[in-house]
Amino acid sequence: MAAPRDRVAHLLRQLQRAACQCPSHSHTYSQAPGLSPSGKTTDYAFEMAVSNIRYGAEVTKEVGMDLQNMGAKNVCLMTDKNLSQLPPVQTVMDSFVKNGINFKVYDNVRVEPTDRSFMEAIEFARRGAFDAYVAIGGGSTIDTCKAANLYASSPDSDFLDYVNAPIGKGKPVTAPLKPLIAVPTTSGTGSETTGVAIFDYEHLKVKTGIASRAIKPTLGLIDPLHTLYMPERVIANSGFDVLCHALESYTALPYHMRSPCPANPITRPAYQGSNPISDIWAVHALRIVAKYLKRAVRNPDDLEARSNMHLASAFAGIGFGNAGVHLCLMAFLWYSPPRQCSLSRHRCRLSTTWRWQKYWERVTKLAPRPQSEEDLSVLFEASMKLY
Repeated sequence: MAAPRDRVAHLLRQLQRAACQCPSHSHTYSQAPGLSPSGKTTDYAFEMAVSNIRYGAEVTKEVGMDLQNMGAKNVCLMTDKNLSQLPPVQTVMDSFVKNGINFKVYDNVRVEPTDRSFMEAIEFARRGAFDAYVAIGGGSTIDTCKAANLYASSPDSDFLDYVNAPIGKGKPVTAPLKPLIAVPTTSGTGSETTGVAIFDYEHLKVKTGIASRAIKPTLGLIDPLHTLYMPERVIANSGFDVLCHALESYTALPYHMRSPCPANPITRPAYQGSNPISDIWAVHALRIVAKYLKRAVRNPDDLEARSNMHLASAFAGIGFGNAGVHLCLMAFLWYSPPRQCSLSRHRCRLSTTWRWQKYWERVTKLAPRPQSEEDLSVLFEASMKLY
C-alpha cells in the first residue's frame, strides 16, 4: 500500500509545482520559511475554520433579529443590481425594517469582481463607518463584502498588503473585523463558509485573491428558496463549481506533506492541504452532486434537488476552504466544447460529466481516503477525464 500512496503523493507534488502556479491556487505565499518550533520541514497540523451556518427555508427573515442580537446600529447591505430587484433582497430589507435596523445599500457589486470593483466597495464601506455587513448574492457579492469589511477595518493598509503573493504581500490579517452575515443565492462558490475572496487583478490580467481565516463570514444563512430564482445556466455552472471544489479538495496534497512548515500558527495557510475533516465534507458533496445536479438543472421547480445542491455548495466550501484547490477550475469551466458539438457550452459540459457519472458514483462510495491502488486509479481517471 505504501508504494501506490508514494506514487500519488509524487503526482500531487508534480501538479503543485508544475500544473498550476497561479496565485489563486498555489497559496504557498503564506507558509513562512524556516523550521517549525518542532524542527519539522513539512507541516504536522491542520486547522479547521468555518463560519456558523444556519439552514432552512425562509431563514433569511431572521437576519434582522441576528443584527439586533449583535447590537448593530449601522449596517451595510451589499448586492448586485440584478439581484437588488428580486425577492431575496426585498426579504432582507423587510427584516431590517421590521427589526429597526438602519442600513445603506451598495448594489454596485461586479459579477467576477476586479481590484477596481473591490476598491469601489471598500471606499463605500470606509465612508459609511458600518458596524456590520450583510452580503446577499453569489460568490462575487460575498467576496466583495469580505474585502470591504477587511479594508474598512484596517484603513491604513495598502490594497496589496493582504493580497496573495506574488501579486501582493500576503500579510497576515491582525485587525479585528466587523460581523458579516452572508446570504448565498447561488449554489456554487460556498463563499459563505470560507476565508477567501477572489478577484481579477486587471493590471496583470490574472485572477488572484485574499485568503485568511479572519475574513470568513460570521454567519451564513442558507435559504434554499433563493435557488428557485436561478436560471438553468447558472444552476449548471454553479453545480460544476461545487463538483470541482469537492474533487480538488479531496485530491489535494495531504497537509502533512506540505512544506515548508509554518514557523508560527498565524502563517499556516487557509489552503493547507487535504485532511480527514475536509475529506468528509468533500466526499459528501460529491455524492449530492451525483444525485441531484441533473435534476436541479432540468426542473427549476424541483426544490428538493436545488435545496440539496445549495447544501452541497456549503459542504464543498467547508472542504476546499480548509484544504484548498489545485487544478485551474476556470480553465475547465470556460473551455469551449468540441467544434462538432452542437450543444451550448454548459450543456456540453453537463453531457460530459453525465457520461462519466459512473466514475463519480464509484468515487463517492470510497472511504474518506482511497484504500487501494484501484481506488486511486478510479479517482484520478475521473479527474483527468473531466479536465
